[in-house]
Amino acid sequence: MKVHPNLMAVADLIGTWEGEGTGSYPTIDDFAYRERVTFSSDGRPFFTYRQTTTSPDGKPMHHETGYLRGVGDNRIEWVIVQPSGVVEIAPGEIRPNNGNELHVQSTTTMVGVAPTAKHVEAVQRCFILSEDRNRLCYDLAMAAVGETMTHHLSASLDRVDTTPLD
Repeated sequence: MKVHPNLMAVADLIGTWEGEGTGSYPTIDDFAYRERVTFSSDGRPFFTYRQTTTSPDGKPMHHETGYLRGVGDNRIEWVIVQPSGVVEIAPGEIRPNNGNELHVQSTTTMVGVAPTAKHVEAVQRCFILSEDRNRLCYDLAMAAVGETMTHHLSASLDRVDTTPLD
C-alpha cells in the first residue's frame, strides 16, 4: 500500500483496530461499547477512515466514515460524516510525545448539522499511537445539545491487521 509523503508520519495508522471504550455525557447514561476502526490508503494525500461501534452484546450503536487528509508540515484535516446528520471539518496536527508515541490532535472549525440532527457545536479528538505501534487510544470531547466542551468517549484499540507499505 502506498502512502502519500504528507501522511508518512501517521502511516502506522493503516490497518484495522479493535477494542473497547466507555462513554459519558451530561445528557445521557454512561455506557460501554466495542469498536472497530479501519484506515486505508491508495497513495493520495488522505487516508480513508471507517469507524463502527456496537454495544457489548453486539447491537449496532454508532458509525462514521470520512478522510484523514495530510496537508503538509505535520498538519492534518479530518472530514467525518455521521449517519446521525453531523459532518465535521477538523484541522489538527501530528506530533511526537513521550518518546516514540505519536499524537494526532484536532478540533472542529466547522460542524454541519442536518435539520433533524442533534445540535453539535464542536468536537475535539486526540489519538495516541503507542511506541510499539500496536495500540491506538483516543479521547473525544464535544460541545453539543447546550453543553459546553465536555469529555464524551475514551477507547483503547489493538491492531488486528495491517497492510504492508510499499
